Amino acid sequence: MDIQELLTFIKVAETQSFSEAADALFVTQPAVSKRIAALESNLNVRLFDRIGRQVHLTEAGHRLLPKAKRLAEDLNDIKRSMSLQMEDVSGELLIATSHHIGLHRLPKTLKQFQLEYPQAEIKIDFTQSEDAHRQILKGEAEIGIITLSAQSEQMLNAIPIWSDPLQCVVSLDHPLAQMDKVDVVELSKYPCVLPHENTFTRQIAEKVFAVNGVRPQVKMNTNNLETLAMLVSIGWGWSLVPSTVVNDQLAVVNLPALNVERKLGVIHHKQRTLSRAATAFIELLQKLAKEAQ
Repeated sequence: MDIQELLTFIKVAETQSFSEAADALFVTQPAVSKRIAALESNLNVRLFDRIGRQVHLTEAGHRLLPKAKRLAEDLNDIKRSMSLQMEDVSGELLIATSHHIGLHRLPKTLKQFQLEYPQAEIKIDFTQSEDAHRQILKGEAEIGIITLSAQSEQMLNAIPIWSDPLQCVVSLDHPLAQMDKVDVVELSKYPCVLPHENTFTRQIAEKVFAVNGVRPQVKMNTNNLETLAMLVSIGWGWSLVPSTVVNDQLAVVNLPALNVERKLGVIHHKQRTLSRAATAFIELLQKLAKEAQ
């Protein structure tokens, strides 16, 4: 039995006309006749007597009508209930993000979100962008807020939120700190500390060096950007770090060829329907990022 058959039955009973029911339901009269015939076949009873142009309910039709109306009202209640629930921002939202983004980009949004949507519960896994990326692919988190890959991905939607330019930095007493301008070939002669090879940031940098036919002399790998800044400040080598971690212990190298910019943003799985909480959080991120420009 199909719900459309029952709704058509109710409309024919109310209008006492197949043609008027068809007009009210925005379908053809043959479609109405087909639905009624299918319903009668499923119930194995005759629901209407057709006498001339008049349509009358049979005894079985009279018995079915109040039950059909109750089912129709229950269906409307379900629709109204779901509509109200979908307007409500509540429930649990699991976010996976990098330590750096969590520290430098999310505090204002997290505070504002909790003020606006106190019924929503946010749980955050502070990890690396690459780990957050894997969590989204596996369905372990609903949204990831990460350094976006330069390549589009078949299973993920990526929403850019912030531009994150990287700066080449050295210690204040490093030889490169005294140069007006440095090229990539000259830079490759000095040791450096960089994120691991599996990171999006490292891959961006490696491409720039490859274009110039050289490779960086990596002395140490670490994915913690604050740790990179500390190692640079004590003279372990140059590095690429976001402007948000540059401090007065570091000198910025003028390196036009290594004008690298990352995109930070949100990823979610294309096959996952986002919750109202996730949608609201993304909209708030976009709003606050736009206001900060």
